Amino acid sequence: MHTLVIILFSLSILFFLISLFQPDRTKALEKELEQLSMKLLQENYLLKKRVKVLEEELLTPDFQESFSMKEPSNKPNEILKNQVIALYHQGLNLGQISKQSSLPINKVQQIISTYESSLGGDQRG
Repeated sequence: MHTLVIILFSLSILFFLISLFQPDRTKALEKELEQLSMKLLQENYLLKKRVKVLEEELLTPDFQESFSMKEPSNKPNEILKNQVIALYHQGLNLGQISKQSSLPINKVQQIISTYESSLGGDQRG
């Protein structure tokens, strides 16, 4: 019995000594995780920097001027004109027509005045 205890005790000491010389897996994982984290932070920084440069390029006055030249001249299309005229014939006021057609009141007034001048006066039904 004493020999069994001595054998087990000596085996435990041997395993303990072996465990001291084993490489620590958690330290390797921590180091790898830290490297991955640093890499992600660097990529995030570079992406933010690129987005900032792009935003600055988009907000330059030259680009805004060239963009505004490409926009249509805010003329409502025929469908909107017909909708405004139809709403006008239904007896709605300018504010209601403006809300339903999503046009500013001055555009609604302009469409109605153009329509009336082409017909020769107030033609509300």
